[in-house]
Amino acid sequence: MYWTEFLTIALAHLFAVASPGPDFAIVVRQSVASGTRIGIWTSAGVGCGILVHVAYCTLGVAILLTQSDGLFSAMKYLAAAYLAYLGVQSLRAKPHSETELHLEDAPALAPRQAFLRGFLTNGLNPKATLFFLALFTVVINSNTPAFIQVLYGGYLALATFAWFAMLSSILGRVKVRRFMLRSGVWFERCMGVLLLLLAVQITLSNQ
Repeated sequence: MYWTEFLTIALAHLFAVASPGPDFAIVVRQSVASGTRIGIWTSAGVGCGILVHVAYCTLGVAILLTQSDGLFSAMKYLAAAYLAYLGVQSLRAKPHSETELHLEDAPALAPRQAFLRGFLTNGLNPKATLFFLALFTVVINSNTPAFIQVLYGGYLALATFAWFAMLSSILGRVKVRRFMLRSGVWFERCMGVLLLLLAVQITLSNQ
């Protein structure tokens, strides 16, 4: 019984995590801007953000969030504002100098900051709230022990981290980063537009 649940959850998660969204955008941005190490720290933050959703779904708080228009709207607008802030930062990016293209000498974001960005991007995402609510109310049987549900949550967090860490290891390579940075400031601006569009999408979305 539990294996059937687990395989259903794993498949649903695979489609969800592979779809472009806020998590994807922030990991791509961080990996290209600061390299694999910072991308992996960002991925770790995203993975830990998953645990937040698992925790309140297990405790039943997710149902309260989705049934309270005020609470859900506040969370939605907070998430949109954070993504918009990151998007504006990207739009204000200046062209990279030749010195910055020598990536070994380029200043990198601190790991703690990278982790926090990943954590906030995922933890504040209302779409993730709805996704996990669906998993824990529709897919996972109410009779499934809490211990098993926690194991499901641990898998989801680790699988999310593994996916984005793999993405970071590819995009964070010096040759890939240099190619994308040489394309000029337009990469940062495209990422900024994407983040702003995601912010607008979250703002306009309904429960």
